[in-house]
Amino acid sequence: MVYNTEQRTLLLNFLKEHPDTMFCAKQIEAAIQKDCISRSAVYRNLAELESDGKIKRCSKAGSREVYYQYFDSQSCKNHIHLFCKQCGKIFHMENKIADSIVNNVEQDNGFEINKGETTIYGVCRDCNTRSIK
Repeated sequence: MVYNTEQRTLLLNFLKEHPDTMFCAKQIEAAIQKDCISRSAVYRNLAELESDGKIKRCSKAGSREVYYQYFDSQSCKNHIHLFCKQCGKIFHMENKIADSIVNNVEQDNGFEINKGETTIYGVCRDCNTRSIK
């Protein structure tokens, strides 16, 4: 049985409000600091939420920092995510394209892909446009 403390609820609510954004623990702590949650409570609750499948964790290329994203929504569980390495935005890949990729990989390699747990790293259109100018 999961014990929901007030701090865990605050943390989970913050992440639910930003489902398409990844945050490091320091960013989460700063964002909910006014609610008097300690750094140790943030880390402890992040570990528990990850264990419960409510959030997922990943790291950015070239960084040792760990990032967390709310993952318990149906929309996230059924999409491949696109993560921009420059601005940090996360996008859902269009289902038609994702299904094509998943089907091709499964047919050609016999490898089953879990779309909701898959993140592709790259640079988004906005960041590409900014770097061209």
